Amino acid sequence: MRIRSALTATAVVLAGVLATAGSSAAGTSGAARTGPARAATEAYCGITWGSGEKSAGALSDAPLVDVRTGRHDCYDRVVFEFAGPVDGYTVGYGETWTEGEGLALSPYTAGGALLRVSLRAPAYDADHLGTVPYPVGGHVTNLLRYPTLRDVVFGGSFEGYTTFAVGVRARLPFRTLVLAGPGAHSRIVLDVAHQW
Repeated sequence: MRIRSALTATAVVLAGVLATAGSSAAGTSGAARTGPARAATEAYCGITWGSGEKSAGALSDAPLVDVRTGRHDCYDRVVFEFAGPVDGYTVGYGETWTEGEGLALSPYTAGGALLRVSLRAPAYDADHLGTVPYPVGGHVTNLLRYPTLRDVVFGGSFEGYTTFAVGVRARLPFRTLVLAGPGAHSRIVLDVAHQW
């Protein structure tokens, strides 16, 4: 009886030692491939944008005239084009509400995370006629086969501000750019990385 107990205890200790040695070896080989030094020096596609709110520019009366999207190797892009100079925006993760009535857009927007895009320009002209064909709550584009973008929903335009809810796969790094052209137009560009 004592011999059987001693053998069982020895087997349990030996199994524990082997399991610990195996996981240490696996951890060492994994660290050699993806260690902290490599992770710290090699960002995905060199992207260091972060996911904090970004805001810039002033209010403009040049109206929004087009919204389009594009796929790139490291990120997906949303382009907001205006009929004149526009440089004002606020973009950040969180709930988005329709302009003027405050209806939450998250129940109507696909994606694991929601980017709230507030453009400091109207989506209507001097006669208050809409300059884009989207109804409030309308889905702007087809995003089939996009790695990151899941939805772009028009939140309306009120008192010179225009809102969109941009649904993305997860909370990922993003950047915003202001670009001149084409012609007298300007663009505010939102790029969302495919991964961290």
